[in-house]
Amino acid sequence: MSGPAAGTADAATTTDVVCLGESMVTFLPSQPGRLADVPSFGRGIGGAESNVACALAAAGHRAAWVGRVGADGFGDHLVETIASYGVDTSAVRRDPVRPTGIYFRTATDRGTDTHEVAYYRAGSAASAMSPDNVPYEDLLAGRILHLSGITAALSADCLALLRDLTAPRPGRPLVSFDVNHRPHLWRGGDADASVLLELARRADLVFVGEDEAEEAWGIVGAEAIRAALPEPAVVVVKRGSAGATVFSGLRPGPRSSNAGGAGNAVGAGSSGAGGAEGADTVTLVPALRVDVVAAVGAGDAFAAGFLSATLRGLPVRERVRHGHLMAAAVLTVPGDLTDPPARDHADRLAALDDDAWGRLRLGPGWTAADRAPEEVRTP
Repeated sequence: MSGPAAGTADAATTTDVVCLGESMVTFLPSQPGRLADVPSFGRGIGGAESNVACALAAAGHRAAWVGRVGADGFGDHLVETIASYGVDTSAVRRDPVRPTGIYFRTATDRGTDTHEVAYYRAGSAASAMSPDNVPYEDLLAGRILHLSGITAALSADCLALLRDLTAPRPGRPLVSFDVNHRPHLWRGGDADASVLLELARRADLVFVGEDEAEEAWGIVGAEAIRAALPEPAVVVVKRGSAGATVFSGLRPGPRSSNAGGAGNAVGAGSSGAGGAEGADTVTLVPALRVDVVAAVGAGDAFAAGFLSATLRGLPVRERVRHGHLMAAAVLTVPGDLTDPPARDHADRLAALDDDAWGRLRLGPGWTAADRAPEEVRTP
């Protein structure tokens, strides 16, 4: 059974998803090798939350990005580029003193020992975000508010902001939280682990990788992750090539006055048994086989695909499949962002039976609108 789309407001006049976080100008290498050896770089943009907003807007949703950038050329580039995807950037604030963050990276996979990233974001405009200088009227105007653990790591003020936004409040939108554990961003000690667990437990929908849960919390396995996160209505455990496991159920203790609409909708559409308060439905969805071009931005794209299907009220299995498909679109291009498959194309693939889904193998160019499911399948 599928549930209503997330939220109860008029979808024709309401922003679907508001994403809050830092976006930076990214310098991409012209060739493989150490940063010390790369002779030149191309300019792009990077930021987990703005990536989600761009993907959702490209998929036809009303998406907004709220952030803070410097009053400089890099800030102009970020705002203009993100807006070019159809994202509402009207609530972005400019800092007259602090700069826009930038970073350089190598061409290798983030998960390898040879991958290098050089961040120049300390003291950035985004790190100065706080409960006192962000537009709450814009942040709380959407059906879903999407946050990530990256923002909490930027500064004490940013952490205070996320704690405030995840606190129970009247009219709070459905809060989506991607754990996004980045150890190099934290200021030392074990505070990052406890902070990320605290924020995740205050959300309605949580995305967390099995690997990062083990690294941050020492927790191994999807069931143990759910046990550590009992409060959210939905916990999506990303398991790499094994796919994803989703725990969904009606949780006790409504977080806001929207709990009867958005809060229940995020857990609706599960297949199998479940439904009683506190009882979970567990949905396992295998990953796709993908000919990977660059393994960057896939997690953000997965979140966007899952949120897109949530907004449409699709069953949980289809939500995960749309996440996998959106991730596959990014994995088969060189950069962090790309146009997703057309909705009817993605819907056809998401509706395949288990055998046909398991036979799919997606490579560069698979998102072309004229490709039928059998044309993207390879032996």
